[in-house]
Amino acid sequence: MGGEDKLAARIAGRPLLAWTLAVLAEASFVERIVVVATDERRAVIAADRQLPDKVVDVVVGGARRQESVYQGFQAFDRLDPDESGVVLVHDAARPFVEPSLIEAVVRAATRHGAAIPVVPVASTLKRLDGDRVVGTVDRVGLGAAQTPQGVRRDLLRTAWSRFPADGPRTFTDEAELIEACSIPVHVVAGDPGNFKVTVPADVRRAADALAGSSVGTSRTGIGQDSHPFGPGEPLILGGVEIAGAARLIGHSDGDVVLHAVADALLGAVALGDLGRLFPADSRTPEGIAGGTLIAEVRRRVEAAGWRPSTLDLTVIAARPRLGDHLDVMRDQIASLLGLDPSSVNVKASSGNLDGADGAGRSISALVVATVDRLVR
Repeated sequence: MGGEDKLAARIAGRPLLAWTLAVLAEASFVERIVVVATDERRAVIAADRQLPDKVVDVVVGGARRQESVYQGFQAFDRLDPDESGVVLVHDAARPFVEPSLIEAVVRAATRHGAAIPVVPVASTLKRLDGDRVVGTVDRVGLGAAQTPQGVRRDLLRTAWSRFPADGPRTFTDEAELIEACSIPVHVVAGDPGNFKVTVPADVRRAADALAGSSVGTSRTGIGQDSHPFGPGEPLILGGVEIAGAARLIGHSDGDVVLHAVADALLGAVALGDLGRLFPADSRTPEGIAGGTLIAEVRRRVEAAGWRPSTLDLTVIAARPRLGDHLDVMRDQIASLLGLDPSSVNVKASSGNLDGADGAGRSISALVVATVDRLVR
């Protein structure tokens, strides 16, 4: 890379590392992530507020790959030394790994003990002596290894007890370490698109791939919330105070509109729901403002590599009349999410005298949210 830190290389407006972490964090089979970095880079990475929530530690690695992997493994052991299961080792310079490949490696490693993705060698291989060809290598039975490589944690511990990570022998990857212990390594089909950024030309290739695959890629989520009326004022909807109207009861400020927006965004990115993020108990400050909830949800959505794109929102309330407040709510919601007001549609329904909303005992909101891949 000519001296450049490739993981800090800007690709479509974000560091290469951020793209890789985002796709790993999206994978349902990935529970926790430890980033292993150089001593110089560790503090910068750890201080990045855009790190996915699944990143539980950033640690300093070693002089060789195996020593860095060992330091990352030790970080997991500090969190839970008795945990079993599979640990994955993934090159941070591979931002195009698909969730399906991650799942295949995890399942195979769980069943067989160790697994790696491999792609067939397509090109003819030549054996060289300086600038001369001295032979052709038979490609039958050859494959190119990729990551993530998966190993059961107990097997890794066994392997390191025989070949310490800081010992004299160097292993090019975890599969070679496991092979040295006579433990079979299972192979799953790799993905040619899961390439590793290695030279400057790969940065341009990655940027082109992201521009072709991520711009215009979108997801949709649905959010719904309802709160009954209670004593006192004011009513808060969409971050807007409506004086003279009774407030809604809730552990928070009762803003059903922003709560539904938050749930729709979390749903679009498969990040759970607002109740899990902000439980209605002592872990969440009583009366917390909907705007505060939205700010945290937006941060998590963007950390996962997405951004809010459009919102279509319906408020169902027999009282008060909301016609004069809809544009103000639209503008406030757009401001909270960094959107143009034209991307937010807010409408109201009286509930047609049906149910608690139609009877004026509560207010509910239904939101459809679209998010796009984050390209800055």
